[in-house]
Parts: sequence; structure tokens; C-alpha cells
Amino acid sequence: MPRKPLSTLRTMIVVALAASALASCSTYKPVDESFQAALTQPYTLDSGDRIRVTVFGQADLTNSYSVDKAGLIAFPLVGSVEARGKTPQQLEGVLAQKLKGGYLRNPDVSVEIERYRPFFIMGEVSQGGQYSYVPGMTVQNAIAIAGGFSPRALQDNADITRQVNGNVMNGRVPLSDPILPGDTIYVRERLF
Repeated sequence: MPRKPLSTLRTMIVVALAASALASCSTYKPVDESFQAALTQPYTLDSGDRIRVTVFGQADLTNSYSVDKAGLIAFPLVGSVEARGKTPQQLEGVLAQKLKGGYLRNPDVSVEIERYRPFFIMGEVSQGGQYSYVPGMTVQNAIAIAGGFSPRALQDNADITRQVNGNVMNGRVPLSDPILPGDTIYVRERLF
């Protein structure tokens, strides 16, 4: 009879440990609507993007420009121009307006993205790091570029850190979800 209370105590401890382990698995919140909505919004420029500005009829102004860490481009004649948070079409309007202010009569400006800012991947992949973004990439494409999963990787989903409207957001997404330039992808380790 003295063994029965001890085995009951052991069973209760095992059950309590199992319950706490399962509870910790469910603490991750689902992604916010704005996290997914960012995928359908027009692309906005930020640090690390490289753009090609064409001013028709003005070969000296037509060139490639990098968006610096402050979110600016240095443009001839008009100086520093805020590019962060603007779509390429919005930046076209800003540049045309600045050039119209005493430099050109009717400037025709075109802005296109020459190179997107990179994405980052870390965790249980073969070669974590910074990689070039290509439009239409998914989490699975990004993992493939990083050399694939490590042997310990959880291969069901991944965590993404993304900046949305100036706020840093995290979300757990399936491997088929698209990524955006500037995203940081974290591939977790599986438990068993």
C-alpha cells in the first residue's frame, strides 16, 4: 500500500509536466489582419531599395539611386528627396514637382525598382543570412535559397517579422505564404 501514493504522485507530476508543455505550444497568437493585408498593398520604398529614375529628354538626370538608411535619395538639382514610405508612382510625382520648381518646364519622370531590399532568414536552415528578394517569393523559396532545412528544422511553418505601417509585427505562417522585401524569416527547431 505505501507504493500507491508514490505512483499516484509520479503520475500527477508527469501529467502536470505534459500539460505545461502543451500549454506553451499554444501561446503564439495568430497573425494580425494588417500583417496579411500588407501583401496586397502597393509596394513602398525603404532603405536598401535601388531605383532607376528616368527623366525623359534629360540624360544627365537619368540614373540609378539607392534609398539610404534615412529613407532619402540624393537627386541632382533638387538635393535629398524623401523616398521611404512612398510608392514608385508617388515618388515620380514628388520628383516631377521639385524639378518643375525652377529647373524644367514640364518634366516627365519615371521611377522603377531596379533592386528590392533584401530579406533575412535565420534559424534551422543550412545557410542563414541576407538574400536578394525576387517578386513572388514564398517562405519555401526563401528556405531553398538558404540551402534548405537543417536536420532539426520544423518543416510545417515559419515565423516572419515584418514592418507594417511603421510597426514591427510577427506572425507564424505556412511555407506557401508570400514574403516581402525586408522580411526576417525564422525557421524554428522541432521538438522531436
